[in-house]
Amino acid sequence: MDELTAETGPVNPYARTFFVLWGLTMLALAGFRADDPAYQAQLDSWHRQRVESLKSENGWLNLAGLFWLKEGVNEAGADPGNDLTFPVGKTPAELGIFKLAKGTVQFEPAPGTMVQADGKPILGTATVFSADLAKPVTLAHGSLRWFVIKRGDRYAVRLRDLENPLLSAFKGIDRFPANEAYRVSARLEKPTVARTIPILDVTGQTSQQPLAGTLVFTLAGKTYRLDAVGEGQDKLFILFGDATNTHETYGSGRFLYADKPGPDGLTMLDFNQSINPPCAFTPFATCPLPPKQNRLAVAIPAGEKVFGDH
Repeated sequence: MDELTAETGPVNPYARTFFVLWGLTMLALAGFRADDPAYQAQLDSWHRQRVESLKSENGWLNLAGLFWLKEGVNEAGADPGNDLTFPVGKTPAELGIFKLAKGTVQFEPAPGTMVQADGKPILGTATVFSADLAKPVTLAHGSLRWFVIKRGDRYAVRLRDLENPLLSAFKGIDRFPANEAYRVSARLEKPTVARTIPILDVTGQTSQQPLAGTLVFTLAGKTYRLDAVGEGQDKLFILFGDATNTHETYGSGRFLYADKPGPDGLTMLDFNQSINPPCAFTPFATCPLPPKQNRLAVAIPAGEKVFGDH
């Protein structure tokens, strides 16, 4: 199937469309809102934490640049003649050089320029990214923070500005009213043999992600399926699209997290916690896109609405 659709329904496709629309309309008219004050309070608390995460030092609102590295020497600084042009007024014309050699990235500050690596001054040349490092090294100069990321076989410098104007301009994210009809039980069907699914990102890179399983759930009497990958030890990560994309929600789809199921194979999908991908907030993110089997042929008016114009 090219898209996720309901399991076999009436033979007449016009009748099937009618009944799907009728069912969703009845749900809306019935007002399956969050009448449980405890549930509404839980959602509000979760949303506040979500907003604070976006605004934090490691959040998405302070991104200020994304620079792809070439093999060899890459000069960085505020001078537009550099390979990596950092913000004017935030760094000297010549900040330093990145050297990429077979997957290892080193950084050397320009003479007389103070740059810190994980809080300590760099006195010579520092290795800031390699397969041997547990995590990339974070470099700092003034309000700027930057580190190296890898996407496919490419390497880039991700730049943050802790004084990014977007932080003060940010007024929150609009959401659909909480609707418990979109909080559903799902059964995880694990693959019989380990396999991966291809995930394309906005840069055109495709990565193979281990499939945790397929979540099977019911909405308005119809059954749907979503492939999920693992996220840490206890979470599932779902990339999905639906019929609200481009006009009510972010055009390329949204993210959703769920707890890994217990021994009964069941977990809860709460679409009221559907969130915008980082690319909704900044052009400097490299967001994964929902695989075609995760594009639902139904509207999910729950969770975060579209933000910005990225």
